[in-house]
Amino acid sequence: MQDAHPLARFDITTDDIRRVVRVFYSEVRRHPVIGPVFAAHVSDWPEHEAKIANFWRNAILRERVYDGFPMREHLARPDVKPEHFPIWLGLFHNVLNRELSAEQAVQWGHLADRIGEGFRTGIESMRQPKGEPPRLI
Repeated sequence: MQDAHPLARFDITTDDIRRVVRVFYSEVRRHPVIGPVFAAHVSDWPEHEAKIANFWRNAILRERVYDGFPMREHLARPDVKPEHFPIWLGLFHNVLNRELSAEQAVQWGHLADRIGEGFRTGIESMRQPKGEPPRLI
């Protein structure tokens, strides 16, 4: 495989990552629920896709090409809701299954599930009113 990365979590190329991100966001833009949320915050789609591809290159290939703070970015947008993450993940899994080998789709999907669940629970926790018991679901 081209661009082999000895520290990579699994075997995938930078071009594969960029393609998945591009295809995914083309679907996000058309989605009736999360499309408008993204559209409210993303004005330059190629720039956003490059940034997110760098996030995944960092997470999967362990390259040091991403320097953002994704939890802070999501928390700063009150229209990003915990219930959006299952929708996001469903779309993402569909793209992974279409664009990658079965093994790559499963491996990246597991990583995306962990990250997405972390964002969902983090947002829910940080936005919970003080003094209320935690919502566990």
